[in-house]
Amino acid sequence: MDALAEDVLKTKLLAVMPHLNERQRRLLAGAEAIACGYGGITLIARLAGMSRHTVQDGVGEVISGAEVTSAVRKPGAGPKRLIDKDPELLPALKALVDPDSRGDPESPLRWTAKSTRALSRELTGAGHPVSQRKVGELLHDLGFSLQSTLKNKEGGTNPDRGAQFSYLNQQAMDHLAESQPVISVDTKKKELVGSYANKGQEWQPKGKPEQVNVYDFIDKQVGKAIPYGVYDVGSNEGWVSVGVDHDTSAFAVQTIRRWWEMVGSKYYPQATKLLISADGGGSNGSRNRLWKLELGKLAQETGLEITVCHLPPGTSKWNKIEHRLFSHISMNWRGRPLFSHQVIVDLIGSTTTTTGLKVNAELDPATYEKAIKVSDAELKTVTIRKHEFRGDWNYTAEPTPRQTSG
Repeated sequence: MDALAEDVLKTKLLAVMPHLNERQRRLLAGAEAIACGYGGITLIARLAGMSRHTVQDGVGEVISGAEVTSAVRKPGAGPKRLIDKDPELLPALKALVDPDSRGDPESPLRWTAKSTRALSRELTGAGHPVSQRKVGELLHDLGFSLQSTLKNKEGGTNPDRGAQFSYLNQQAMDHLAESQPVISVDTKKKELVGSYANKGQEWQPKGKPEQVNVYDFIDKQVGKAIPYGVYDVGSNEGWVSVGVDHDTSAFAVQTIRRWWEMVGSKYYPQATKLLISADGGGSNGSRNRLWKLELGKLAQETGLEITVCHLPPGTSKWNKIEHRLFSHISMNWRGRPLFSHQVIVDLIGSTTTTTGLKVNAELDPATYEKAIKVSDAELKTVTIRKHEFRGDWNYTAEPTPRQTSG
């Protein structure tokens, strides 16, 4: 074949092949090689930038009468999946990440505290060679998601951080296995009540946006709204009390009390225990004496053993209620001015999701005194039993008052 003919053939191949799939390119190369005669395989491989082996396979398929099909490869062709070559890889990966999973172990969306690089290194060292990129793909398939490290830098790293997540998970599994309620609690950020701008957008007639105040100066006559929430992990339901006064421990426990009276006691009529997952600070803080006093009173009223497991410092964003309840409430009222406390209650109560989330909301008009000091004598009227592991983070309010010597 002269140089001009080669140039024409090369131009044709380079123009057509980018539009073909792998099999079609192979068949075209094989057909052209046959048409070229002796030396055609080498020639086409050079002109098309393909291997001789690939062109030779194409020749064989054309001669044998290739079946018309949309499949690119023969059944079973292509490299085997890594998890097929190493069936123990997935169980080994799950064993590494499950103890450090954050949140409820029953959750369909979980977080892992280990990096893909660290997991790849540990798996490879255990006889399961796998790349960092493949670990990320497998974690995604298992229902894990990558979380921003920025959200992970809220506070200092405690050496018992990972162990506390494991302990909380085990407590949750034990309670759920016994059909005992498990709840996550927290205070949503305070909201201005009145004609104020709210982040986000909502559908309005074109050119007719909702008119709101230019400045966000608080109206002292109306004040703010303080939503305190309870998220029931087992039933995927939320309860929110909208306070009008102060975010205190008495307000927090009153919300839990209202949830138990109105919802929890009906869902769990045989319950003897209650597990609460809470942040380490604020009105439900691990060092808050009023929180423990009020919980002790609630335990005595209800007859429940109330166990509290606090999230480690700097991990509040992993509290289940944040992404299972509060985030959906924020999306539900985005772009809407919160004109009154009742509007806020109605918007919270109308929050739903495609996964079946339901939310009950009510206004709590009571006043709650700030900065209440709890004496040692008062605290001794309730029984707070510290757990052996990190008793400052994990403790149980017993329904039986503490016995005092006469």
